[in-house]
Amino acid sequence: MPERDHAPERDPAPAGTPPRAPAADPDGQPPVRIGATPAAREAISRLRSARGEGLMFVQSAGCCAGSVPMCFPAGGFIVGELDLLLGEIEGCPFYMDARVNRSWGEAELILDVAAGEPEGFSLGPGAGLHFVIRTGVCAPAH
Repeated sequence: MPERDHAPERDPAPAGTPPRAPAADPDGQPPVRIGATPAAREAISRLRSARGEGLMFVQSAGCCAGSVPMCFPAGGFIVGELDLLLGEIEGCPFYMDARVNRSWGEAELILDVAAGEPEGFSLGPGAGLHFVIRTGVCAPAH
């Protein structure tokens, strides 16, 4: 039987509780996996103020914009057993599909904004902008 992709083992949670990434250090603190640029933090703040509601981010492994983070109203995307909570940015949870997370290895991921319209069903951070993930793994050579 072929090996299947599975999220890391974790303690059972009550029904409806989103999955969380496992702790990585002996003190039980989760690894720092997601951060944000000042521009992304400002965009999130503006978007939350304009909408008057919480937000959430999901980077899935789906066919539709699977390579960019998607922004939804809080609860607007149903996370599944393969979605790991990498952390929070400005109080907004950031989930990533376990298979996509595994492909990034140990790289710290940084949420940013870039020129261009948002993909798929994602909320946009402002006129002509969309959210992106940056990391040293994909940084251009200078």
